[in-house]
Amino acid sequence: MFLQNKNIVLGVTGGIAAYKCAELIRRLKEQGANVRVIMTDGAKAFITPLTLQAVSANPVSDSLLDPAAEAAMGHIELAKWADLLLIAPASANTLARMATGMADDLLMTTVLATPAPIAIAPAMNQQMWRAKATQNNVAVLNERGVAIWGPAQGEQACGDVGYGRMLEPNDIVAQVVAHFNTDQQQLLAGQHWLISAGPTREAIDPVRYISNHSSGKMGYAIAAAAHKLGAKVTIVSGPVALSTPSGCQRINVDSGQQMYDAVMEQVRCCDVFVGCAAVADYKVAHVSEQKIKKTDDNEQMSIQLVKNPDIVASVAKLTNKPFTVGFAAETQDVKNYAKGKLQRKNLDMIAANDVAKQGQGFNSDDNALMVFWSDGEQQLPLQNKQSLADALVLLIQQKMHG
Repeated sequence: MFLQNKNIVLGVTGGIAAYKCAELIRRLKEQGANVRVIMTDGAKAFITPLTLQAVSANPVSDSLLDPAAEAAMGHIELAKWADLLLIAPASANTLARMATGMADDLLMTTVLATPAPIAIAPAMNQQMWRAKATQNNVAVLNERGVAIWGPAQGEQACGDVGYGRMLEPNDIVAQVVAHFNTDQQQLLAGQHWLISAGPTREAIDPVRYISNHSSGKMGYAIAAAAHKLGAKVTIVSGPVALSTPSGCQRINVDSGQQMYDAVMEQVRCCDVFVGCAAVADYKVAHVSEQKIKKTDDNEQMSIQLVKNPDIVASVAKLTNKPFTVGFAAETQDVKNYAKGKLQRKNLDMIAANDVAKQGQGFNSDDNALMVFWSDGEQQLPLQNKQSLADALVLLIQQKMHG
């Protein structure tokens, strides 16, 4: 119950994503939040006030000029009641009106009247999101301290594909939890997280090696997210061109065997292990001490490979194992392969991504994950890796505690 007794005013504006707000309210309440809803006229074209009243267990406010509500200065009362004003979905029109400071309906008046932090989850057509006017409005709101969560990328109701989808309800809840835990109690205080990240290099000779395209960005983002919430974080890192996240300890390795040794040395004193590194499955059986020379009569070369130790499976076999999270980078049949690894390796959770999709995964700043555990699963949509890591860390914490 990470949002116990937090008061959230949810502003719902006109857009097809408004239908997701019933689920959003339900998820916020599951975490202990009190939710009151303000709807615009446009929102009521997509979902009824009665629906949101039923799931929030509070009357829905929808009029600035409601005589009964305004007898007690209803909009001021809502503005003062809120610990957070969240607008989801936030339409392009809503962003424009917020940027210009309009106060022509109940929601916009509450925006101006509240001393609480404000967050928005934009939702609109991809071209509307990319439009210079919208981006200017976003910049203005960002400068004023409005938190902007999303949008995500994907297929839209109109058939277009691109950025503009509202974040999924679970992802918005994760952002709300992170918001309240940034300045208050440290959610992961007292926990030690061990994270493997980046590629490994398996030497062939003194100048050549076998490796892969992992940049380490996802693992480092997870480390930063865990540390931000108060955890002690150790990264066992393969060769990457990244700076160590502030406050994290880093152990540099090259090969899969070195990574295995470093992880097994550290893992017995940690609470969570996240195996995010792209460890080479095989290593060279006999590494040449000298550079292998190319000769005119040698058109082919054979290299014998042997298996590397399976780090995440070895951690999961420990008697007093930490909560163990694996990663699966797949190019096909992602769900089946990931669930197979989850069961076969006795993991607590596995996060899978389709690295065959352009614009996500290896060397990209964005990623999307399908996360599986023994009795459930959750989709984390395409977004920048730091936002994705924030959502994943919160999901891990939730599943650790039931």
